[in-house]
Amino acid sequence: MAISETLLGPAPAARMSRVKESPSSRVADRVRDFQAAGRKVLPLTIGEPDFDTPDHVKEAAVAAIRAGETKYTSANGTPALRRAVTARLLRKTGQSYGHDEICVGGGAKQLIFLAFMATLDEGDEVVVPAPYWVSYPDMVTVNGGRPVIVGATAAEGYKITPERLREAITDRTKWVVLNTPNNPTGAVYSEAELRGLTDVVRAHPHVSILCDEIYDEINYGAQPVPSAVTVAPDLRERVFLVNGVSKAYAMTGWRIGYGAGARWLCGAIGTLQSQSSSCPSSVSQAAAVAALDGGREFIDRTVDVYTARRDLLVSGLAAIDGLRPTNPEGGFYVWVDASALLGSVTPSGKEVTSDADLAEHFLDTSGVVVITGDSYGCPGHFRASFALSSETIREAVAGLARAVESLRR
Repeated sequence: MAISETLLGPAPAARMSRVKESPSSRVADRVRDFQAAGRKVLPLTIGEPDFDTPDHVKEAAVAAIRAGETKYTSANGTPALRRAVTARLLRKTGQSYGHDEICVGGGAKQLIFLAFMATLDEGDEVVVPAPYWVSYPDMVTVNGGRPVIVGATAAEGYKITPERLREAITDRTKWVVLNTPNNPTGAVYSEAELRGLTDVVRAHPHVSILCDEIYDEINYGAQPVPSAVTVAPDLRERVFLVNGVSKAYAMTGWRIGYGAGARWLCGAIGTLQSQSSSCPSSVSQAAAVAALDGGREFIDRTVDVYTARRDLLVSGLAAIDGLRPTNPEGGFYVWVDASALLGSVTPSGKEVTSDADLAEHFLDTSGVVVITGDSYGCPGHFRASFALSSETIREAVAGLARAVESLRR
């Protein structure tokens, strides 16, 4: 007798056909597979600091464990962490947020997802400038929304302009996503640029801004990275700031992010979190308090190291014929235009018709791994990380040079 399909368990929900695995996670898994097979790889794909979490942060976590701070917390975070977040935001933005205007989650990524879940109805639109962080479109789609991709060119510094934003907004627009410093390009919006964009949003009361500022402490400019709520405080209720401790304090595995915005939105996110993960890790929250209250010594030291690595990678890539790297203003990635190499032919006779073909050639010939531009909505490019040792960067650049030189154009 045939087994009834009804006995095989639940079928996938329709929404699963609308969401893809994160390209970053997929590439990381592939790197691990190559390493397990004994092949040397040079992963210019790293999306986290290669520094260890600061000792005083780790000690705060140990102290919390010894003090018995290992129970459930409020869904939106402990009072101590919300105080630390409030103080940090006051220093950066000049805005004083109440504790009910702060939410804490298992990483900035979770908070962005929950913000979309809390606000998007079927068919609502979210303006996503490209190049974009790989997860934005899928987060919008799985929550029933429609990502409206607006391309930003190299001539525009890979930043959306007020004109392009104005053209993209419709009656169904709920959010505009601004990621500054940007992943993957490293672009930072100036106060003047943010003012131009917030002027557009101000004219559309149904539109809000989601500001992903997770890389704001890894900044190579003389001034702090500006925030939309600073240049347009009147839009405070319509600006949701998202940040965390992952990048600035090398705490990716601790999974703590925070958001600041309207009371109703933070409350809704807390409700969703209470029904999904209950609350963020209590021990990780204690560590995050130590990070946010612990001064800038770790940040300043690591940014100095990143600066030297950035210069090393940019200069090395710029010396390779056919590659045009952009010098990032923040973050730890270099965005590279490789479109001049499309149409070339590998030594085996295969035509390079896409950035995926090019990335495959890099991996096969030199063991260098990059994330392709189509993952970020901008084919013909790739992202290269410098969250790696200088020695690894030099070796990877040499490998890319050999791979490009082997192409027939």
